[in-house]
Amino acid sequence: MIYTITWNPSIDYIVSVKEFRVGEVNRAVSESMFPGGKGLNVSMVLKNMGVDNTALGFIAGFTGKEIERQVKQAGVRSELIHVPCGCSRINLKLKSNQETEINGCGPEIKEKEIKELYQKLNQLKKGDILVLAGSIPNSMPMDSYKKIIKPLTGKGILFVIDAEKELLSQTLEFQPFLVKPNQYELGGLFHVECRTKQEVTAYAQKVREMGARNVLVSMASEGAILLTEEGNIYYMPAPKGEVKNSVGAGDSMVAGFLAGWVEKKDYFYALKKAVSAGSATAFSEWLATKEEIEKILGQIG
Repeated sequence: MIYTITWNPSIDYIVSVKEFRVGEVNRAVSESMFPGGKGLNVSMVLKNMGVDNTALGFIAGFTGKEIERQVKQAGVRSELIHVPCGCSRINLKLKSNQETEINGCGPEIKEKEIKELYQKLNQLKKGDILVLAGSIPNSMPMDSYKKIIKPLTGKGILFVIDAEKELLSQTLEFQPFLVKPNQYELGGLFHVECRTKQEVTAYAQKVREMGARNVLVSMASEGAILLTEEGNIYYMPAPKGEVKNSVGAGDSMVAGFLAGWVEKKDYFYALKKAVSAGSATAFSEWLATKEEIEKILGQIG
């Protein structure tokens, strides 16, 4: 079973305005609301591809109830923990001549709720996959990733990390199955800029040497590079298409990689499925469907 953790889920409120003017009343030409958060995105794309999984995380208030309702409506099994105080955040994504985002704060997560999450994680067994993705709320300690992984090591659980800076680096000693930074997050880990494929490959290799078994680096329109535990380096260019959506493409790549690896246990196929899923989401209004992913996968060959 694949499990995902979303620390700070949201309602993503996406509003389109013809020409946004600061300080004036602006009227929307379209609007939509979706459940958001990196772990939830991974869960929903996995489900779209027919891969069963369980979404874990924290929700609160009326917005939390709506997140839970939409996640269940999408067919994803969820064990979200209800936090008694506050509300899950609403993240405004304003699409106009420029794209602007305003992200809410979210509820305060206390020790009781964190212990409840640990109890759920104790159910994981050999062969299960745990996806840890995104930032953590201010109410949680910065070493939360490490605290979750450490007691689960030695049980045959595969860890997938999609985070940056300290959240990523603190997990490498536990030899995660996969880490997926983008090229800027990879550079930030070493306080450098990774502009070329050669630079990305060199620093991804350093991450492997620090403990990661496989390193998948997304490079936006340049595609993706995968360094495997078998010592192989694979590059996949990005398919051509009109980018409509910047939200969830990286999460879709994680989902695609896991779906491909679970299906065939082949890393190059997993990379192809990762790039297909990420591109399909970027070319759509929201998270990619199975049909959209398969169409691009067929083009890649």
